[in-house]
Amino acid sequence: MKTTIYDVAEKAGVSISTVSKVMNDQQVGKKSKQKVLKVMQELNYRPSVLASALTGKRTSTIGLLLPDLANPFVAEMARRVEDRAHEFGFSLVICSTDLNPEKEERSVSLLRQKSVDGFILASAFNNRRVIADLVDDNVPVLLLSESHPQFAVNSINIDNIVGGYQVASHLVSLGHTRIAVIGEDATSSQLRINGYKQAFQESGLTVHEDLIAISDSSVEHAQRLTKELLNHPKKPTAIIACNDVLAIAAILAAREMGLDIPKDLSITGFDNTLLSKSCDPPLTTVEQGLDKMCAQAVDLLIEEIEGKSTSKQRILVLPQLVIRKSTAFCQD
Repeated sequence: MKTTIYDVAEKAGVSISTVSKVMNDQQVGKKSKQKVLKVMQELNYRPSVLASALTGKRTSTIGLLLPDLANPFVAEMARRVEDRAHEFGFSLVICSTDLNPEKEERSVSLLRQKSVDGFILASAFNNRRVIADLVDDNVPVLLLSESHPQFAVNSINIDNIVGGYQVASHLVSLGHTRIAVIGEDATSSQLRINGYKQAFQESGLTVHEDLIAISDSSVEHAQRLTKELLNHPKKPTAIIACNDVLAIAAILAAREMGLDIPKDLSITGFDNTLLSKSCDPPLTTVEQGLDKMCAQAVDLLIEEIEGKSTSKQRILVLPQLVIRKSTAFCQD
């Protein structure tokens, strides 16, 4: 039979109220506290997380919502957030939302029923109404690698415009003027495309809107779009992919068409995931500084959960271009 709070109180020779105070770290006499803790250990008593939540006690859990755990960048982010949270004694409940607003709403509702202490909405989150509800209910929320500036919440994000500018400028410096872009239907991709356009405009080059394609998150769709771009009358000599997965898809499609990377076509990615280092050729991409971003995210959220900070911070991290062997001087 499962040990209850009544068993602990009886064996320790104290009231149930005293056991409850020890569990909630409230003021109790030193001897009584030691006695209760000793009995809890002897009986292997673990307070119910749900019961603790119903009495207003923190559950030491964080809800982490991510668009797609199959994406290496998202998976690496989840691991780093989890490692940092564990350092503070917090656990994660992770949900994949597939960029679906209805699924985002269901996930948040489920986690609120489980009384998580706060939320990290990471990489992409489309349901603004859900964010608004969390803010209105004073639920601690942090946006990680995502931006919704209309909400007064903590956020940590990379400067995506600068990242897009960096890869475009790099390709322009190599003599490329017909550069295609493959992005996703996400704020981060749009900002990276804006950075690409800014670099082009500053170089006096024409932005070809018909060389900008928006893919879903699947490799297959990105491959089809790559082939369409490479068969375009303005045949591009380089492709900027707005994440490393899209870049790998572009490399696969180009190879199927008999093209050499980077001799015939230069390709860049974004995120500097393990994929970018292990693919052939190694991928020129953009480093986000994920370790630092995830650590800061957890720190800020826990500070808010524990009431140590009421001010909101919007941290913008500068990206760093990592040049590898998937880009070369234009031969056209």
